[in-house]
Amino acid sequence: MAMKWTSVLLLIQLSGYFSSGTCGKVLVWPTEYSHWINIKMILDELVQRGHEVTVLAPSSSIFIHTSKTSAIKFEVFPTSSTKDDIQERVVKLINRWIYDIPKDKFWPCFSQVEEIMWEFTDELERLCKDAVLNKKLMTKLQESKFDVILADAIGPCGELLAELLKTPLVYSLRFSPGYALEKYSGGLSFPPSYVPNVMSELSDQMTFMERVKNMIYMLYFDFWFQSFNMKKWDQFYSEVLGRPTTLYETMKKADMWLIRTYWDFEFPRPLLPNFDFVGGLHCKPAKPLPKVLWRFDGKKPDTLGPNTRLYNWIPQNDLLGHPKTKAFITHGGANGIYEAIYHGVPLVGIPLFADQPSNIAHMKAKGAAVRVDFNTMSSTDLLNALKTIINDPIYKENAMKLSRIQHDQPMKPLDRAVFWIEFVMRHKGAKHLRVAAHDLTWFQYHSLDVIGFLLACVATVMFVITKCCLFCCRKFAIAGKKEKRE
Repeated sequence: MAMKWTSVLLLIQLSGYFSSGTCGKVLVWPTEYSHWINIKMILDELVQRGHEVTVLAPSSSIFIHTSKTSAIKFEVFPTSSTKDDIQERVVKLINRWIYDIPKDKFWPCFSQVEEIMWEFTDELERLCKDAVLNKKLMTKLQESKFDVILADAIGPCGELLAELLKTPLVYSLRFSPGYALEKYSGGLSFPPSYVPNVMSELSDQMTFMERVKNMIYMLYFDFWFQSFNMKKWDQFYSEVLGRPTTLYETMKKADMWLIRTYWDFEFPRPLLPNFDFVGGLHCKPAKPLPKVLWRFDGKKPDTLGPNTRLYNWIPQNDLLGHPKTKAFITHGGANGIYEAIYHGVPLVGIPLFADQPSNIAHMKAKGAAVRVDFNTMSSTDLLNALKTIINDPIYKENAMKLSRIQHDQPMKPLDRAVFWIEFVMRHKGAKHLRVAAHDLTWFQYHSLDVIGFLLACVATVMFVITKCCLFCCRKFAIAGKKEKRE
């Protein structure tokens, strides 16, 4: 009997040990629109595995519906801006990016893009201030003792929360303009000889003049373009943390970067151990469709037939997975691109702004897309592009090739994303994967001090040899003169 009770107690202890070891508390600093759709897939899977997920949601949030029944917890905090204010500003900025920016002129184009980015990130800074300067909220978060923070790197603040709460940080990111965050905070290298700048719309197979163009893009984004008003962000972070610091410096402390792309879409380039590609994590097999689909937002008609289904949002994934889908006309957003890759559907791309031109350029380089210019296209252009995609079998073949690569992975992208978040929780960080480059100054990173030292050594040796040669020459010259005199 005593043995039975001992066994029961042992089992209880073991079950407590394993449950505390496998389930953790996740705090999320999200970003709106398609970014939220993507990260929510990870959150749903974390909840499914028993983790406690808390999303810091601003009261002005547009896409994050805190009122809906969900296993995800929402910590709503008051903001200085209203939902309508933010929506109006965002729409205004997007319209300006699509319609007003001269796409064919390099300097005017990216100067205005920088202005738009600064206006957008000013809004993000206001949200961040509303959160971190809320003493009641921060006290509650500190008492909650989270195991990890998951944040979208394109919307700063997650790294500041991680510093304040002394919590490991995992980033989700598609890309940053000019790969600035990946370079200066992540430590990745992007050799311009074969890695095209993300905004250049080039492929990795570049001619000499394209490499010149790529180098110009790299220098411009490295030394001129700023996605964030760095002076403001650096000052804000320094004031909150009570010590001099920068945005990039704070972001360097991230334990893991989950990049929302994969080698089916990307061109091969160097990667670090704390970076992993999880592109397509939101993709899933298509559900069967009814015979008739109708996009309709309103009261359901009484006479609606059983073979007709109403949607205020068409199930894009299910449509792309239908065997009769021949082509996908898309603006080129990363989520839609990956659903097309997953189901092997070629694209007619009509990019509008942000990463969309680059996304379509990638798919075009892979032979799975035709691009149509939004500002100049006619109905004939669109019809011809569709005919090309549908009638030329090479596009479907290339799309299917990308699909096979996407499916042929040892672990599904969503499982891989969740694995790394759990890994960081289990090990209380992943500093062992962080390269020492983060601890070097810029001249040490580029070995300029070593090069300078070696050049100084060579110069010293050359100087000594030259002096010795001159000394010997003088000696021989003097000796020769003495012999002549004698």
